[in-house]
Amino acid sequence: MVKEIERYGIPIVHMATITTISESVGANRIVPTIAIPHPVGNPDLPAEEEYALRRKMVKRALEALNTDVTEPTQFE
Repeated sequence: MVKEIERYGIPIVHMATITTISESVGANRIVPTIAIPHPVGNPDLPAEEEYALRRKMVKRALEALNTDVTEPTQFE
């Protein structure tokens, strides 16, 4: 699905815990996430720290959207 959406000129960021799967399905922009049960957060953190973590991940995804890529690229 990721490749089909990009074929129409819409850039996609695939946020995933298991990045090898993202690469195997053809995602070009990959942002690694935290853990399988909580991919974009950490409930063990205090609320302010978790908010900062989530904000950081969204910023990374937005940076990935603005980056031209021709092959699978992970944005750490």
